[in-house]
Amino acid sequence: MVTVNTITITWFLAGSGFIVLLYLLWGMRKDPARERLEDLTSVGVRGTPTDLPERMRARNSLPSVTTADKSLNQWTSRRLHKQERAIDLRQRLTQAGFYTPVAAGVFIAFRIVLLVGPAVLGFLAGRQGYLPMIPGILFGAIAGIAGTLAPSFWLDHVKRSRQSKIRRALPDALDVMVVCLEGGLSLPGTLSRVAHELVAAHALLAVELKIVERQMQLGRSAGEAIREFANRFDLEELRSMAAVIVQAERIGSSVVGALEVYAGVMRLKRQQRAEEMAHKAGVKILFPTIFCIFPAIFVVILGPAAINIYHVIILGVLRRVVH
Repeated sequence: MVTVNTITITWFLAGSGFIVLLYLLWGMRKDPARERLEDLTSVGVRGTPTDLPERMRARNSLPSVTTADKSLNQWTSRRLHKQERAIDLRQRLTQAGFYTPVAAGVFIAFRIVLLVGPAVLGFLAGRQGYLPMIPGILFGAIAGIAGTLAPSFWLDHVKRSRQSKIRRALPDALDVMVVCLEGGLSLPGTLSRVAHELVAAHALLAVELKIVERQMQLGRSAGEAIREFANRFDLEELRSMAAVIVQAERIGSSVVGALEVYAGVMRLKRQQRAEEMAHKAGVKILFPTIFCIFPAIFVVILGPAAINIYHVIILGVLRRVVH
């Protein structure tokens, strides 16, 4: 009798052989650029028979050079792709609030654990007899794939939550900044004062303003520090604020007036977002009303009528049939 282990090993060998076959077929595929170069070389050789040995030597040397260039280009493109992916991951982690240098390594290790762990647990459960072998490996593989994708969705959720908090707190912070600047404080002193005043109501914004203040103390301009603040959150409102401050610094105008106008714009946007959410509430409450409230109302209203219909009609018909 064929055991479960034999079936598993057979499926594994078949899958491995199929993957190796695909790899060999992909490796045997010819490069179009190399084929074109060989065609041009062969045409040149046939067209000038007087210098045939030199042409043949050039033709024999061209593929090696082309292969070396192709390998170098592939290695360079892979390195650039890896660097772009690493930069993108670090940027996503920064936008989610993980500023430490080891965040990327921890995140990758966590994804690897979520990928391999369920598959190993499914295999061990199959070996110990808690589950059949093939369903255990299959469920483990599906859970591993889901575990690999889940951290990315979690990062996006954390990023959106941080953006929402900063977007709600920004108009209040701008109002306080305008008051402080009109009172005679410098911009670093204003940021410190605003962070101190808003630490109870908007803790996240207070921490970020402290970071901006520290960067300005280290020599960066206000526009550069706030632009980096906008990059940490990927928020268009902060980019606009940085552009307003940079423009005011460049032309020498008053930062107070620019921020006062921008604060009015932000308050208007916050009011419009609140109105939009209020209009959406009527549509969103429709589905709980249909699926949760209406059935209970129908049971309360139509329940007694259904019981009376049952007693009057159905029981009456049954009595007549019996008699």
